Amino acid sequence: MTRRTPPAPWRKRPSSQTPRRTPPRGGKPRLTWLRALFSLALIGFFVLAALFVAITRDLPNVSDIELAQPRLGGEVYLDRDNRVIARRGASRGASLGVEELPAYLVNAVLAVEDRRFYEHSGIDLRGIARAMWANVRAGRVVQGGSTITQQLAKNLFLTADRTFVRKIQEMVLAWQLEQAFTKDEILALYLDRVYFGAGAYGVEAAAQRYFGRSARDVSLGEAALLAGLLKAPSRYSPANDLERAAARATVVLDLMFETGRISEHERIDAAQTPVRIARAASTPGSGYFIDWIEERARELAGDREADIIIHTTLDIDAQRAAEDAIRQVMTNPETARGADQAALVALSGDGAIRALVGGVDYATSPYNRAILSHRQPGSAFKAFVYAAAFEGGLRPSDVRDDLPVAWGNWSPQNYNGQYSGPMTLETAFARSSNVIAARIAEETGHGFIAQLARRLGIESEIRVDRSMALGSFEVTPVELATAYAAFANGGQRAHSHAITRIETVEGEVLWEREQPAMETVIDQRTLAWMRRLLETTARSGTARLAAVPGTLTGAKTGTTNDNRDAWIAGYTGGLTAAVWVGNDDFSPTDRAAGSGPPAAIFRAFMTDAPPEAAIPANWQEPVEIEAEEREERDPISSLLSRIGVGG
Repeated sequence: MTRRTPPAPWRKRPSSQTPRRTPPRGGKPRLTWLRALFSLALIGFFVLAALFVAITRDLPNVSDIELAQPRLGGEVYLDRDNRVIARRGASRGASLGVEELPAYLVNAVLAVEDRRFYEHSGIDLRGIARAMWANVRAGRVVQGGSTITQQLAKNLFLTADRTFVRKIQEMVLAWQLEQAFTKDEILALYLDRVYFGAGAYGVEAAAQRYFGRSARDVSLGEAALLAGLLKAPSRYSPANDLERAAARATVVLDLMFETGRISEHERIDAAQTPVRIARAASTPGSGYFIDWIEERARELAGDREADIIIHTTLDIDAQRAAEDAIRQVMTNPETARGADQAALVALSGDGAIRALVGGVDYATSPYNRAILSHRQPGSAFKAFVYAAAFEGGLRPSDVRDDLPVAWGNWSPQNYNGQYSGPMTLETAFARSSNVIAARIAEETGHGFIAQLARRLGIESEIRVDRSMALGSFEVTPVELATAYAAFANGGQRAHSHAITRIETVEGEVLWEREQPAMETVIDQRTLAWMRRLLETTARSGTARLAAVPGTLTGAKTGTTNDNRDAWIAGYTGGLTAAVWVGNDDFSPTDRAAGSGPPAAIFRAFMTDAPPEAAIPANWQEPVEIEAEEREERDPISSLLSRIGVGG
């Protein structure tokens, strides 16, 4: 009989319950993966949250933004008749609400920039998707997905960098702007600050800049042109390329029609109506004038954030005449005579600059020769030699020898190498005798001549020696014109100036020029004789080709060695002008004398320039003092003059 082994005491007897089931295979791994995914998602959330906080923690509070736009400091330059010469710097117009603008202007902007502006909350996911699809199909970036609110956020708070971080910041700020402002306020902020090209920020400034009127009054075609600028302001600016701007405006009109914002009739009518751009009345050469006074105008205006208006002395018609005269002579090789450049300065009797041209072509060479170029005036300086001589007792009828003369190792030579013997000072001046000019300078005193030249307006250093009588030192065209003005204005000191008043657009005067007290720098007898000499020179002397028919012209020419510099300075009525012709590298010209290109420019300019008020009405040319009376007043000077002491 088989014995059953009793169970070990440590073993449990099998339970009578249902046997334990084996868990399904793979249960633990699935739970592990779920836990891992949850952990990763949680970590990712915190990482993204931390990243979001890091990106956005330094963003500004959009609630602090002012609805009124900040001001910039642009300048508008006006001529003597309040015509616009130029606009410089960035400018902004008045802030306008959406309700103040034509509906088609608002619709034009929305059609181009953000069709669903009034539907999204700052970020347009549909717009982003549409832009991405369009870019994929085109194989390049042809559309952007940024809303107007995003663009405003970027313009207000961010840089133009195209980075992922900046895009996130832009979206956050856009959402915040939508919470802080209404849609109309956001759109108004955008239109006040967006750049429209040509230095114009905001739709009002752009309308004024391009069309000369408020954005409230633009036409449908003009509205389309403005909206078209937003994509690429410089490229589509009508100031740079009107044809391209008009083509872009047509695209905007098509978009407005496609989105149901205008009718077919309105689209066709606007497309067929030419858009006229309000251009500055002046010519490109006025850039010489504006460049010269721009820095000074800003200094006088002081620190400001508002646009300013600078009232100047320039006369646009005179400026145009000056540029045309220079262009007419200098672009013709036969009349230019081997000279590449020219400069002209014209001013009124009190020194107000009416025209200033610093070169043949401003676009090619903006260097301002009228102000900055120091050149020898040659015989044009003889006017001061003779004026000083007359003050010292000589008179036009006195006779001197036009014959070779020497002082030590210096011997002046006449321009043409010819000598004519005895002649009156009036004739010597008209013929531009170097010998007689040197003779009377020796008699008068070189220091005395230099003093008179400075008294009349020559500011450059004058080398006081015998050669100064022939203009061997250097002056600028503006100096020579200023000094010659005394011969046209009755003997008064002229102070060349270009700015008369500076004010804000609201009319607040920031600076105004004070008229200096009248200062007589030439006595009436000397003035009468100098006018007689200058007018004789223009009638029958070296400046005869400069005379303007039907007017009283007085002028003196000047030519330096090897024809490096050619000049003329003089007046017609109350307008005084100085013209220089030569080459920037001081190379000789093809015998371009003062009686050649400068005289031709002077005559063409004076013929077309508006007349200026003549010498003061209370001034009367005195009768020449008789010889007996002169001897009675100054017998010693009279005797010395007759015998030609020093000659």
